[in-house]
Amino acid sequence: MKRVSLLGYGKTTQAIAKHIPHAVFYDDKVSRPFRDENGFMVKPSSEFNPKYSDLEIPSPGIPPSNPLIQKAKNLISEYDYFAHLAPLGIWISGTNGKTTTTQMMQHLLRDKGSQEGGNIGTPLGELNPHAGMWILETSSFTMHYTNTAKPNIYVLLPLSPDHLSWHGNMDAYIQTKLKPLTMMQEGDIAILPHAYKDTKTKAHLISYKDENDIAAYFDIDIQKVQFKGAFLADALLAMAVEKILFDRVDYAAINAFVLDPHRQEELRDTKNRLWVNDTKATNIDASIAALKRYKDAHIHLILGGDDKGVELKELFEYLKNMDVQIYTIGSNKEKLSGLAKEYRIMFDECKNLLDAIKKIDKNLQIDEVALLSPAASSLDEFTSYAQRGDIFKTAVADIS
Repeated sequence: MKRVSLLGYGKTTQAIAKHIPHAVFYDDKVSRPFRDENGFMVKPSSEFNPKYSDLEIPSPGIPPSNPLIQKAKNLISEYDYFAHLAPLGIWISGTNGKTTTTQMMQHLLRDKGSQEGGNIGTPLGELNPHAGMWILETSSFTMHYTNTAKPNIYVLLPLSPDHLSWHGNMDAYIQTKLKPLTMMQEGDIAILPHAYKDTKTKAHLISYKDENDIAAYFDIDIQKVQFKGAFLADALLAMAVEKILFDRVDYAAINAFVLDPHRQEELRDTKNRLWVNDTKATNIDASIAALKRYKDAHIHLILGGDDKGVELKELFEYLKNMDVQIYTIGSNKEKLSGLAKEYRIMFDECKNLLDAIKKIDKNLQIDEVALLSPAASSLDEFTSYAQRGDIFKTAVADIS
């Protein structure tokens, strides 16, 4: 019997444990060993000894620099562990839009017995291996640790700087996103940005420069798709996979899809002024996408949080040509304020999100836009981007 160590006591590893009765957890947050409600032993990370472990499976978010990863000798990913059970696999990755693309794809393919999972919320250990297919939002963290599992169809959205403190640099981040291509075989299909069209792979490559390229290749009429801006590419990529698998294009079905909150979610206050909750914009590219949507208005932009070590000048190069005033929040607000000074952009350094909303409330005119699009993670001050967005929405609703 293999001795299996689960690194990190989280949702992913707890789902894996249901398939491995004698697994042992090791977690940085545990100070004393205990048995959980399912009878599994959970130990401090310091007690992990690779001599007594035949297989290690990490929680995806644990970085390579963590001592548990450094000590592990037989490391595989969640995807590797379930590869022999998995049905036809569609992996979706990229910097922005992968959650929406995954949800749209599931919406289109549900009638074919598909299940969605991975980074979108349902770990592989809880998916049905007898489903028609698995549609998996796949993070760069997971792919870093994956060495044998592969998708049958891989959809890659555009890449921009993200998680650089985890991966080390942009090149490492890109190479991790392209890693599945090295394991794909003849008969597999990869849809990816034109910049990576020369990546070596046995899979059939379909590259795209923009939404028009996707639509043209798959014979989709953009005018019949109701989604615009950042969501159009998400919809087209979901439709492309449906076309590949079942040779159908269902405009009514894609147009019936309802977007999740927290991404360019428009609100009106009691004075009928426009506020936009784009809290899910946790990187530069996502924020620029939102800014493009409202480029014709004066924008009051709430910016800041944990930027994960990303260089932010690209964002300010874009902002310098816009009619914008910045309200900085979060752990990188001083860094943002310094850049605003350098680029001569009006700014207010705020105590927190609520302070920023109060200041905007005093300045916002009826034909202007108040935009929460932080270009940063929320975990410096909030439990999640959703909590940050919920607080924003509540505060806007309370404006009198």
